[in-house]
Amino acid sequence: MSKEQNKEMPVRFYRTEAGRAPVLEWLRGLDKDDRHAIGLDLMRVQFGWPIGRPLVGSLKDGLWEVRSSLPSQRIARIILCFHDQMLVVLHGFIKKTQRTPADDLSLAKRRMKEVTK
Repeated sequence: MSKEQNKEMPVRFYRTEAGRAPVLEWLRGLDKDDRHAIGLDLMRVQFGWPIGRPLVGSLKDGLWEVRSSLPSQRIARIILCFHDQMLVVLHGFIKKTQRTPADDLSLAKRRMKEVTK
């Protein structure tokens, strides 16, 4: 493998103007094993980009979704975008339906606009 394939993609978490990091707060609310599973999946993306299905899928318009199967038998999604050669984690949630809920998608899109302006 070449060095280029092992190059780390920096990760940053979305922050509000007030300095809150809602995705980190959400992660801290999950149990340790679930946090660990999401962290490993995010690390796989960080060190292995580009990655496709089943771990990562395009949500179109510059948004990507990381799919995590959790030890608690739930499914989590992390929505991110790329900006300034960096992965920006915009939103995270526990998946309850087949489709990504419109509210979660619109929140991620709003945050992406803030980050990329």
